[in-house]
Amino acid sequence: MSRPTRRLVIVVRADPVICGHSGEARNLAEVALTRGFDDVRIVTWPLTALQAAGLPLKPLDSILPYSPGITVERPEPIGDYRVPDGRYTLGLTSRLFELFSDGVPTVCISMYLTPHTNAVLEALHGARASGAGFDVRTVAKAVGSDITNIVRTGIAEGRAGAAAFLLTTFLANDACVAVSEYTRDLIVESALQVDAVCGTRFAEECAARVTVSYPPIDTSAYVGLDPAAVDAALARRGLRRDGYVLFLSRVTLAKGVDDLIAAYQASAARDHVGLVIAGTGPELPQLRAQAAGDDRIVFLTDVGDEEKPLLMAGSAAFALPSKPRPEFVETFGIALVEAMLSGGGPVITTTTGGIPESVGDTAIEIGAGDPAGLAAALDRAVLEMTPQDRRAAALRAREYAMRFDRARVFDQLIDGLAGAMDGAA
Repeated sequence: MSRPTRRLVIVVRADPVICGHSGEARNLAEVALTRGFDDVRIVTWPLTALQAAGLPLKPLDSILPYSPGITVERPEPIGDYRVPDGRYTLGLTSRLFELFSDGVPTVCISMYLTPHTNAVLEALHGARASGAGFDVRTVAKAVGSDITNIVRTGIAEGRAGAAAFLLTTFLANDACVAVSEYTRDLIVESALQVDAVCGTRFAEECAARVTVSYPPIDTSAYVGLDPAAVDAALARRGLRRDGYVLFLSRVTLAKGVDDLIAAYQASAARDHVGLVIAGTGPELPQLRAQAAGDDRIVFLTDVGDEEKPLLMAGSAAFALPSKPRPEFVETFGIALVEAMLSGGGPVITTTTGGIPESVGDTAIEIGAGDPAGLAAALDRAVLEMTPQDRRAAALRAREYAMRFDRARVFDQLIDGLAGAMDGAA
């Protein structure tokens, strides 16, 4: 086998995790193959570790294969029972050290600062200490939970060291990006809080260096769907076109599923369409109990990558009524963009976090945590919009969503890395 000439490494919680960033990794990897990278690797966690963590996972047999040239690596833990949690991180760091030390020019993108970016920087430090790793460039992508779950919690609990360490890790990379303008603003705001406690100057550097890289989406998977394939997929589920409102994401309170169930049951639309809640998550049992006894509400926990766009295309409306909670704030809304691309019914969502950036002015928006407003939005989408209204809305939504095409996002990200390196020179 010939030696690779250019490598891309992405460190992330990859498939089968139900997470927008696993999709981001896949899409960046696929585009990299068309941009001169002849060795593309996604470095992630063993399946046993993902299952033990209790993360919401897709059915393993529903995951679409990656293109030839993309290698998914799941390094096994290193060490014995005396190193309980660090064994898996050490496995990641060890493999990254090997990839950084073989002399192949490499771009490494990490999503989730802890522990992924920590592992990248430790591996790179070790590689450079050994005389290698100088052809490695790093991009760290901060997601909302990096800030809400680590920085804000650290400040609130009087543990500012964790917050300061995370920002130090972030800024140690060649390029620092956020998933949305909302997330970028959140980073700067949180850095100001850290500076006030620690006497640091993180906010100034974050404001100067952090750029935005929106999630890359495979638009081709959602545009131009075969109507016969849509109808067949619906028939297998006992559904009919425009006969249901669809929620498809992680099933959690932060995604507003409780509000959606309450709104649906209070709406006039319930007499005309069903409600399909597709996905899984830690609060699934609680939400099933909330919907118990209503046979118009269907839960699907086994929707795969291939079926997802077909269900979106056949829906009367797509609802994702996210609301901010201490553990999670919606910093973009990938599923919303996917639904907009599919050409299905109108998108109904909230003005939470970065959602307005994902939908522009093409969605039916309500305030977060407003079941009455959500019920009215369901009635508007299902009962009040004419077929002409729906077609016009779908075209506008798709046109807006095309700006997140994965090739465009990839090129902007890599061009941004080059710009960051030029600015540091």
